[in-house]
Amino acid sequence: MPRPYWSGPIQISLVSFGVSLYVATESKSRISFHQISRSTGERVRHQKVLESSVDSDEAAVVQKDEIVKGYEYRKGQYVIIEPSELESLRVPSKHTIEISQFVDIDEVNPEYIDKPYFITPENDAQAEAFATVREALVKTGKAAIGKVAFSGREHIIAVKPAEGSRGMIGYTLRYAYELRNQEEYFRDIKAVAINEDSLQLAETLIAKRSAKFDLDKFEDGYEVAVKELVEAKVNQQPVPRDEEPAARTGKVVNLMDALRESLGGEAATKRPVKKPPKSEKEPAAARRGIGLVKGSVKAPAKASSKRKSA
Repeated sequence: MPRPYWSGPIQISLVSFGVSLYVATESKSRISFHQISRSTGERVRHQKVLESSVDSDEAAVVQKDEIVKGYEYRKGQYVIIEPSELESLRVPSKHTIEISQFVDIDEVNPEYIDKPYFITPENDAQAEAFATVREALVKTGKAAIGKVAFSGREHIIAVKPAEGSRGMIGYTLRYAYELRNQEEYFRDIKAVAINEDSLQLAETLIAKRSAKFDLDKFEDGYEVAVKELVEAKVNQQPVPRDEEPAARTGKVVNLMDALRESLGGEAATKRPVKKPPKSEKEPAAARRGIGLVKGSVKAPAKASSKRKSA
């Protein structure tokens, strides 16, 4: 079992129980590069030197234990901050995750999520409180929102039950000011009328391509291509090159035709059934006890009707 990245209590009003946080992600790149001198083939090493000696014949190398943090409060003038001073900052969330509120899980938008952490009880004595709070979150469909300080800053953290296990997952979240204003990018998107037939074909295409999300089915194609390149050069074989993209013909592709061809087969040749117009009042068919199916009206059981495959 790896060492926890952070340990401390989660505080919910008067309820407190100890937890451990573990980094949930890791970099598993199979190819890594070094910086090499093109002329000599030697590996290039980097050294930290005094700025005043950069242009001199012999740069003054600074040892790691001599380097401290400094804040430039005026051009060329710095105030030095010692590591011990940072460690002694008065930030309560360094020691405790205090939960300030609960929100619906779907309110935690993906664009706010920064990094995931596995959360476990700190020891067996904390297991009962941990399991009780976890089950309460499951039953209510909520995530707990609090703050935790590590890595030189205080993070917002959302805590939710992990699916398929007895643990929980914490997601550090970005602050609102860290996200750019989306309207600066979306406001110039032209409003267009959507063709109902095209929309239904698009919905059918989505339904046809829908499947359970499985990350194991995905592979880093760039990593694979880099590995092939390295192996080719090591073995002095021809270097694989990217294929030229197909030339654009300039022909405008009809959206309806493209959707039909994407669906293929029988569905590509059939026109979709148009949806009934929306009304603020309940449809007459529903008042008569006739069930409604998306995009069409389902006839009563005694009436005969032919079903069309989508």
